[in-house]
Amino acid sequence: MYTKFEGLLKTIKYLCLIIVVFSHLKGEAQSDTLSIRKNVIPDKTAGAVIDSSKQRDVIDFLQKIVKKDAPANSRLHAKKLVFSVVPAVGYSLTTGFAADITANMAFYTNANHTNNLSAIDLETVYDTKNQKIFASRSEIWYDNNNYKLITDVRWEEYPIDTYGLGTSSTTATTNPLVYNYTRLYGTFFKKITGDNYIGVGYNLDHHYNITQAGNANNTVPDFTKYGFNPTSTSSGIVLDFLFDNRKNPINPLNGAYTSIIYRDNFAFLGSDSHWQELSMDFRKYFRLSPNNNNILALWSILAFTNGNVPYLDLPYTASDTYNNSGRGYPEQRFRGKNELYLESEYRFGITNNGLLGGVVFANAESFSELQTDRFEKVAPAAGTGLRLKINKHSNTNVCLDYAYGINSHGIFVNLGEMF
Repeated sequence: MYTKFEGLLKTIKYLCLIIVVFSHLKGEAQSDTLSIRKNVIPDKTAGAVIDSSKQRDVIDFLQKIVKKDAPANSRLHAKKLVFSVVPAVGYSLTTGFAADITANMAFYTNANHTNNLSAIDLETVYDTKNQKIFASRSEIWYDNNNYKLITDVRWEEYPIDTYGLGTSSTTATTNPLVYNYTRLYGTFFKKITGDNYIGVGYNLDHHYNITQAGNANNTVPDFTKYGFNPTSTSSGIVLDFLFDNRKNPINPLNGAYTSIIYRDNFAFLGSDSHWQELSMDFRKYFRLSPNNNNILALWSILAFTNGNVPYLDLPYTASDTYNNSGRGYPEQRFRGKNELYLESEYRFGITNNGLLGGVVFANAESFSELQTDRFEKVAPAAGTGLRLKINKHSNTNVCLDYAYGINSHGIFVNLGEMF
């Protein structure tokens, strides 16, 4: 069972915020001093603005302690390049002792800041149970939003529990896996009209050194039934139709996001088999009042595969880009050839200066069963959480959530909103 201790590592990580002070002060001191006109980040979706001059974040308060002689307006203006860095050590039952560094960089690619806000996320993890992770994800805008580049690069080595295929799987069929994983994704977009884009890219998923321990109840694992292989490679071309009118992808205040991706994997590109996937990601953000930043956010994922898809490339819980879907369940709790997912979240302020906020959320997911290939069961989850403003200029929050699913519950932490 996934208990609250499973999220302890990341909880401790973000409680080590005192370290962030030095990272921020150094990062902002070295960044471009060009300020945003009137200290605001415009939101093109509703004529709204993020007035950072009236906001307060963790650095504002801790800077008073570290730099008592700093001018009162030393952080009034946003920089062209803004850092959010959290290094930490911690412990959890899953990973053992671990060292972790998570960083977020937000910036504009033009001098007058008319482009959308670009962002790069970096994370490295090393622990005593041989879990090693390096991940780099980016979303970069160019030429007055006429072009956009999205990348997702990862190298991972770690053990993880899997449970079989379909939403009907139980913890009795827990099957621990160990594998190495290399991911290389890149898609380049060109504006068609308005906020509509078309993108062409390449996706590589390579799993190797795969071993399985077998089901906890000594039954035959679904991985074996599906076709166990110690290695798998999926290499394919991607076509992506994108609509995105969010000004700030780190914490959208309004707007919508739609991504419809068709991926075709070919043997001549190095793929083990020829298979296809159609995945759709829909997000909508409603700013409920012009007087505050209270947001109703909706998220839906649909994924359908065809052909001989490698087991570890099948859709699974938290298989989205930032591994945030399915709060209430551990990553890879459910898996199947097809996926349906829906989530809603209400985000609200607690303090008037934006330092502290809260959320309530609910989600539901369903994966097709191995034998019938149909959706036969739904796994719901719900929870609540806190938001702590770590950088007011990029509107970046540390997210600390507690969620309950069916026979599963735990803490979920993120740098930046979950979606």
